[in-house]
Amino acid sequence: MQRVLDDFTHTRLGSTGIGVHRLGLSASYLPGKKTVYRAVEAGIDYFFAYGFDVQMMRALRDILGTAREQYKIATGPYNLILTHTNVRKTLEKRLRQFRTDYIDVFLFLGVMKEKEFPASVQEEMVKLREEGKVRSIGLSTHDRKFAGRLAASGAVDVLMIRYNAAHRGAETEIFPYVGAHGTGVVSYTATRWTALMRRPRGWPKDGRIPTAAECYRFVLSNPHVHVCMTAPRSLGQLEKNLAAMAQGPLGEADMTFMRSFGDAVHAQKKWFM
Repeated sequence: MQRVLDDFTHTRLGSTGIGVHRLGLSASYLPGKKTVYRAVEAGIDYFFAYGFDVQMMRALRDILGTAREQYKIATGPYNLILTHTNVRKTLEKRLRQFRTDYIDVFLFLGVMKEKEFPASVQEEMVKLREEGKVRSIGLSTHDRKFAGRLAASGAVDVLMIRYNAAHRGAETEIFPYVGAHGTGVVSYTATRWTALMRRPRGWPKDGRIPTAAECYRFVLSNPHVHVCMTAPRSLGQLEKNLAAMAQGPLGEADMTFMRSFGDAVHAQKKWFM
């Protein structure tokens, strides 16, 4: 039986009923199959993969064969913007790639504007959920106001959004609306692509600099975030992130520091994608 708790390390993904470890794993930076196996050993059970994430797929094929229901796969079609995205065809391809009968979290990826997630796409995703080929549907987007409206209307089960100490807009534009229908929240870029671990202009030379652990703990200290994604480049980085989980939520003084440092990083307004 899978472990389902509501605490700092385990929770349910909104109203989907899917129990998850709150640290999710992506292998986009090719950390090695051993890193994926180590994540499983440590209890991580939420895995996000693009169609080209070969390391993740190969590792999960081995793992899923013995206990599919214990692990949660998140993936989805790309928003191609200029051309039509075949949602159903992408799902069938992912099912073959992972050698599974269903996907736990099926996301329309990379939505920048509301018009890029039209009713036709939403309707097709709902059909796939009704057919049992996916357990929940959603999207990844930088458009926070649109995400907030989707949560308020209950149009999606899960939102995958950017949230960190430097980008806290979700606290006013998304989080107040997720409770209406129990929308699940998956966050990414906890370190703002490492910018939150480097001294910003104007920061005191002897001033404190956050660690990766503090960046992850900041995100996970927010109860509206169900899963915080980590994309380590090595097994060593994963170990550090796992150690961060063991430390639990940040205290108020550390949260205040992280907000202050995040404001300094955000003020630089650098292109960071």
